[in-house]
Amino acid sequence: MKFSLKQNLRALLLVPALALALGLAVVPAAQPVGAFNQGIQDGADAGQGEDQPDNLFGQNGIFRTITNVLLFLIGAISVIMLIIGGIKYTVSGGDSSAVTSAKNTILYAIVGIIVAILAFAVVNFVIDSFVS
Repeated sequence: MKFSLKQNLRALLLVPALALALGLAVVPAAQPVGAFNQGIQDGADAGQGEDQPDNLFGQNGIFRTITNVLLFLIGAISVIMLIIGGIKYTVSGGDSSAVTSAKNTILYAIVGIIVAILAFAVVNFVIDSFVS
């Protein structure tokens, strides 16, 4: 029973990791045939910042989007661990070591939720204070 429960938990934790990997995979847009035959000056202009994204830190900036997704995943994993801790507590059957393990799981899950909320608040505060 323990081995299959651990195996199932690993599989549940693997699903968000795969979803994150697939969600962050960026597929470049199709380029016209002559797009790669531009001159050296075009490369130098791109290196100086022309045609580069300028929305790194704004309301809909890349930095805020990435941090929001990562903090959402941390919060979701914490909620899943809270549910798993409740199941462990219910299934413990009065075994003191199992009850202690379940209580620790619940405690750490609650701490994870609090850390995710505080991190969300700090990131948004810092971004809002530095962006005019």
